[in-house]
Amino acid sequence: MILVSLSPGERRVALWQQGRLTGAWIERPARPDGVDDVLLGRISALAPAMAGCFVALPDDETGFLPDSEARGLNEGSVLAVRVIRAAQGGKGPRLSAKVPPGTSTAGTAPQVISRGPDAALRLAKAFPGMALATDDAAEAARLRAILGLGRVGLIARAFDAEAEEEFAALAEAEVELPGGGRLTIQTTRALTAIDVDAGSASGRDAGAARALNLAALAEAARQIRLRHLAGAILLDPAGMPARARAALLPSFEAALKPDPLSKLVGLSGLGLIEVRRARVHPPLHELLSSPLGIGLAALRAAARQARAEPGFALALRARPAVIDALRDLPGALEAYEAGAGRPLVLRPDSAAMAPVIEDADA
Repeated sequence: MILVSLSPGERRVALWQQGRLTGAWIERPARPDGVDDVLLGRISALAPAMAGCFVALPDDETGFLPDSEARGLNEGSVLAVRVIRAAQGGKGPRLSAKVPPGTSTAGTAPQVISRGPDAALRLAKAFPGMALATDDAAEAARLRAILGLGRVGLIARAFDAEAEEEFAALAEAEVELPGGGRLTIQTTRALTAIDVDAGSASGRDAGAARALNLAALAEAARQIRLRHLAGAILLDPAGMPARARAALLPSFEAALKPDPLSKLVGLSGLGLIEVRRARVHPPLHELLSSPLGIGLAALRAAARQARAEPGFALALRARPAVIDALRDLPGALEAYEAGAGRPLVLRPDSAAMAPVIEDADA
């Protein structure tokens, strides 16, 4: 089933198959990531050293178009482009000049020509026989208008405790493995490193070490997909000499196969397993760890508390950057107020280590 949970300012989408989470997306409807948007842009600067050019886009964004698709164009040229990679890692969107046939370039650049599908619609297309369910009436109406009345259900709570726990775990650096081991996932600007720690399973024989690593790599493949990790990814298996690690590659390649964005590169000279994954949507750690991500998580918790204690006025105490991010996101605080029946009092506090929901009258 495809589950769509709405909270103030945010949409979370989960793909459940055979009783487990196999896909996770976090979206901000007021600020879509832009993948597959078709835009009318204007070339703002040529960048020969980077083999491309910069394109001015709506909302003061700047995208990058490679030279292979910008031949014959100059600064000031207007053209239709499609977003093939969302802005992430401090870099703007990646663009392609390959747009649907018949796309009009009339009008003033920059402007939006058409929006790409959101996660729920992409999943609905990828799994045409799969039902959807959402906990928001307006979202149900939107999806039914596109997918049909019979395919979209409206339920009281799209994410049960298990789904909430699975999504919360995606923000954690450590992933516990059956049998006592764990994965530690650390992301830098250059690459993602995934370490396999045998934990309480360490010290066993070679066969046990191989079984542990096979289970760890299968979970690593799942975590890479769920977290939308991308770029260079290095995995360090546990308790095996480097020369024995090559035997793990066929099984890991099979575990990666359901993800078309991932490609197994091989084994490095240090015995690290190398994976390259294409960058398309923003990785979840960027969305969750930003001031806006922290603020929206707090806003979701406040909305739950407001539903449980109707009539009780709440306040959110958080760092100024978190408060400012919430104020800047169109519709988020308004959605909270509509659901709670009263506004959320915002209390910027430079000393706040983490957001705190408190009595507004205190």
